[in-house]
Amino acid sequence: MTQPATPAQQGGPDAGPAPAPHKTDSGPSASRGPSFFRWDVRTLSLIGVLLALAVVGGITKPDEFIATTNLQLILTQASVIGVVTVGVTFVIISGGIDLSVGAILALASVWCTTVATQEYGFWGILFTALIVGVGCGLVNGVLIAYGGLVPFIATLAMLASARGLALLITDGQTQIVTVPSVLDLGQRDSYVLGIPPLVLVFAAVVVIGWLVLNRTTFGRRTVAVGGNPEAARLAGIDVRRQRLYLYLLSGLCCGIAAFLLVILSGSGQNTNGNLYELDAIAAAIIGGTLLTGGRGTIVGSVLGVLIFTTITNIFALNNLQSDVQQIAKGAIIVAAVLVQRRTVRE
Repeated sequence: MTQPATPAQQGGPDAGPAPAPHKTDSGPSASRGPSFFRWDVRTLSLIGVLLALAVVGGITKPDEFIATTNLQLILTQASVIGVVTVGVTFVIISGGIDLSVGAILALASVWCTTVATQEYGFWGILFTALIVGVGCGLVNGVLIAYGGLVPFIATLAMLASARGLALLITDGQTQIVTVPSVLDLGQRDSYVLGIPPLVLVFAAVVVIGWLVLNRTTFGRRTVAVGGNPEAARLAGIDVRRQRLYLYLLSGLCCGIAAFLLVILSGSGQNTNGNLYELDAIAAAIIGGTLLTGGRGTIVGSVLGVLIFTTITNIFALNNLQSDVQQIAKGAIIVAAVLVQRRTVRE
């Protein structure tokens, strides 16, 4: 005999609340549609800002700004800080910070341009730049992941130490590169279809960084650690090892950027990379990376780098003071953070 349905089953006035539907996603992915929409709007907004700057440059200095050589210069200058920003973006997404990237770049650039290193030629310079960057990243990662130091303090200590060591190596002097195969990469004869080699390296780093962040387990773990370290640990992620890998990645990017800067300037100096840490962090923030971690995009960070580089170029072409340029950058950073807070609340 069939039992009569209860009021709750019939959906009558005394029916209890309907069972909650089963959720297939949790966390940020649960609001996938709106979240992606907001990020698309942000990306389009950044592109709009970049186009607006291009219009300003074209109006104020039409002949100089749109010249092929100037556009190549903008992309070349963006390449060095852009590679650094890719590494910094990964670190910030994980909930960390790296204030030492500029100093690591300086140390790598002077170490790879010593007379002893240059005797090993192109590959000796490249290898030294990379290994110094990775070594500094290893120290940062061990201190933070296994030593329990706050990222701000650990990387601040590395900033001071790396700058001091760079000054000790150079004794305050500029180290001139004498290896032809390195210097030739900065000449127009080495351009590929009008594109400088530095820009090609930058593009490769960006593509690899995007793929790693969006298409690999490493990228998903990075976002998970930044979103909720304890939940990531309970999910089976080795949070400490992941953080170590991220600072190694940041150091590797600094080593690559140091080699690009050596090609661009033809020298190694202890003042290289000055304030790069602030520019890289600012570019990542403008691009949508949350300082609290758990969210960020490589594309947005690249657009942030291009915006800053274009602003610098326009100011230089119009002979405007650098202090005005810094004020403009500060205003852009504040605006980007305010937009971030509003986006998170939504």
